[in-house]
Amino acid sequence: MPRIGIKRRRGAKFKPKISRGLPTGARLVCADNSGGKVLELIGIIGYKGKHNRYPSASIGDMVSVVVKQGALKLRKQVLKAIIVRQRMPFRRREGFRVVFEDNAAVLVDKDGKPLASEIRGPVAKEAVERWPELSRAASIIV
Repeated sequence: MPRIGIKRRRGAKFKPKISRGLPTGARLVCADNSGGKVLELIGIIGYKGKHNRYPSASIGDMVSVVVKQGALKLRKQVLKAIIVRQRMPFRRREGFRVVFEDNAAVLVDKDGKPLASEIRGPVAKEAVERWPELSRAASIIV
């Protein structure tokens, strides 16, 4: 019996269907202490969409980003990040909706381990369930 509302994604366990609120080109806050400040989303890893549709991402997705503001060693490089907050409301299985104040991501390596030792601000529970390495660096999990 298939689980309703949950899809299988590349590189992770089951991922609940969350409203995709971050299209390519979106600006994100870097929520860790790696040295980045503002990130620009340039691609979604594992995204398969329709022809001529802009790829978009949601909480827990691994994305390709470029550091627009921050440390010089990180700027103008294509890095991987995991989205931990989004402003667009999404629905949890319990029935209530969750909304964050900003769009934020954490810089990671190719295996999903954070580059930094600390994550500032709240982290969505869905991102931690999909990438358990984030829970070690997170201060608040919502």
